[in-house]
Amino acid sequence: MTTKAEKKHMSAVAELGCLVCRRMGYLNTPAEIHHKRAGTGAGSRASYLNVIPLCPEHHRGNTGLHGLGSKGFVKHYGYDEDDLLKEVASLLG
Repeated sequence: MTTKAEKKHMSAVAELGCLVCRRMGYLNTPAEIHHKRAGTGAGSRASYLNVIPLCPEHHRGNTGLHGLGSKGFVKHYGYDEDDLLKEVASLLG
């Protein structure tokens, strides 16, 4: 179950728009929330505060994190989930 603070954070993150699109010069692309799973254990979801805004394509599509896999995503884009989480923190202040 999510807390009010977690819901507020996820909403603020989603409002940033897709970070991959942003890096490509497309601002305010509608985003859904991606939960970083590395280090959480099989079948576990990361903290609701450890989330990244991604459009459907960059989240679940062929050129997204789930489509390419973590290693393929890094190879394709040159950055990883941790880089995107740092960007979230920077953008939210």
